[in-house]
Amino acid sequence: MEEKNKDQNIENSQDNEQSEVMSDDKQEAASETEKPKKSVQREILEWVQAIVIAVVLALLVRNFIFTVVRVDGQSMEPTLQHNDRMIVWRLGYEPEAGDIVIFNPPAYPKNTYWVKRVIATEGQTVKIDYTTNSVYVDGEKIDEPYLGEEMEERMYNFSEVEVPKDCVFVLGDNRNHSSDGRMIGPISEDCIVGEAVLRFWPVNNINTFGNK
Repeated sequence: MEEKNKDQNIENSQDNEQSEVMSDDKQEAASETEKPKKSVQREILEWVQAIVIAVVLALLVRNFIFTVVRVDGQSMEPTLQHNDRMIVWRLGYEPEAGDIVIFNPPAYPKNTYWVKRVIATEGQTVKIDYTTNSVYVDGEKIDEPYLGEEMEERMYNFSEVEVPKDCVFVLGDNRNHSSDGRMIGPISEDCIVGEAVLRFWPVNNINTFGNK
């Protein structure tokens, strides 16, 4: 009887060992099926994180460093043409005479932007002599080789203005077809988005502007 009991115990123990082995195999199989799921989830999460970071960086660059704009209209011809694409520099920009700037004109919707040329900065006096079609800053006629044609008529009843502090006076290069400082007066520097520094489209007319 004792030998039978021993044999039975041995068989039971072997069965237990076999069941443990089978249990381990099942766990390994289950873990192997879970690994691909976890790796796919982790990969998706990494992609989402990368996309979020890229979007945030793009917004930071666009809002604080530079942005891209499209010219709409003819007010800056012949310097700029309709549908030209430009890079506009924002970071640390301080306007200077001769710069081409993009700004939101006062009393216009926030999504309205004009592109014009800075003629004078704070403290300077701008005068337009329509008899000679000339612009004077602080009594001196300014050289404007970028003009395609002379002013043909008196526009907006403008003659002379002193530019207030933290403001600039702007004009379009196409003086006979431009709404600019002659109509709205000097603009605050706070309205300026930035300076046009590079035209990259069309590709056959790529060039830089200003002092950048």
